[in-house]
Amino acid sequence: MRDVVLTPRRALVAGIVGGIAAVALRGRANGQPAQPEVLLFRIVGPRDTITAGITAAELATWGRGEAVTVLAERLVAAGQITLWSYAVGRAADGSLRMEPRGRVAVLRNDAVRIEPYRAAHPVAAPSS
Repeated sequence: MRDVVLTPRRALVAGIVGGIAAVALRGRANGQPAQPEVLLFRIVGPRDTITAGITAAELATWGRGEAVTVLAERLVAAGQITLWSYAVGRAADGSLRMEPRGRVAVLRNDAVRIEPYRAAHPVAAPSS
């Protein structure tokens, strides 16, 4: 086995990675519950477009596979699905985030296209 030389560059990278890991684990160490992962989608209809979200746990109960495919298959099979409507809002500290605004029903006949949406801001989980 060869000796690993810790160059200044490697030390810097190791420090950054360690810092990121410490920040990520701090919330759990303080007893704060982990936020459920929320998947966002852009749903395009004939008259408007909405950003909607669903927790990964709820989506998993609908089936397995790519999230957008599971969502589309559920919409076709059920005829309508209920999701959370999302919009940009402010967190308690004043930073921007995607927040749930209320439940919205998506009808099979009104949805022209469903596409995954990558938010530019952190995504808040619905309260219930």
